Amino acid sequence: MKIGFIGLGNMGGPMAANLAKAGHQVTGFDMAEVEIDGVSMAASGAEAATGADVVITMLPNGQILRAVADQIIPAMTAGATLVDCSTVDVDSARAVAEQTASSDLLFVDAPVSGGIGGAAGGTLTFMAGGSDDAFAKANPLFDVMGQKAVHCGAAGAGQSAKICNNMILGVTMAATCEAFALADKLGLDRQKMFDVVSTSSGYSWTMNAYCPAPGVGPQSPADNDYKPGFAAELMLKDLRLSQQAAESADADTPMGELAQALYAQFVENEDGLGMDFSALLPRFENRGRRS
Repeated sequence: MKIGFIGLGNMGGPMAANLAKAGHQVTGFDMAEVEIDGVSMAASGAEAATGADVVITMLPNGQILRAVADQIIPAMTAGATLVDCSTVDVDSARAVAEQTASSDLLFVDAPVSGGIGGAAGGTLTFMAGGSDDAFAKANPLFDVMGQKAVHCGAAGAGQSAKICNNMILGVTMAATCEAFALADKLGLDRQKMFDVVSTSSGYSWTMNAYCPAPGVGPQSPADNDYKPGFAAELMLKDLRLSQQAAESADADTPMGELAQALYAQFVENEDGLGMDFSALLPRFENRGRRS
């Protein structure tokens, strides 16, 4: 396919490179000056989108997505597909979907899970929203960039799935870190704690696959001084998106709201900026109940 790719950062760059490596003709654009193997660079997003069968965007937030859509949709060919792989608010995804429909274009919102490593290795998971026809057009590209794509429903469903998943992740990581800090103060060995919880009713991805305690369980950012696999500020972004969606949908999400407040405190008022989201554990270690 002829593909336009807009947003060639830590995630978008490797994704575009994998598409080019698979034989697709990829034209890219980014506000920064970047060079991606196999990707021809355009002078603007509109230029990258011109004549493309599929345009893929990987952008920081919904406001930027809307602005980019305003620029590229007029340049796209009728019948082409816009695939947004950013993690943005549901309302922005649905607004861009309506905009593409009125221009005789297809749209898929397809946020990803798997991080920078998954982008580089082509092992991402895509959570996709859009029509059957739009998903069918994008799915061969998902097969190149990832290992799994789930069609979650109509436009906006991909973003809905992503923020619900990451709300669980944020809440669960906070609870896992709290539990390790409590175990420390009770004199319970961390390895023994892991051995029990990882095979008991406290089993979770944050315990078993991404344990926040250094030297316990599989290798994780905790074993690398909490250098981010998934940065705390990105978790904060996703938790804020979850609460924005909850507000819009009139949903009661008290644990999500508490997790958002905790990560906001950690990132904005403590030392969490630039740390992995599992670095809540040393934070809790150094605090007493009322501190």
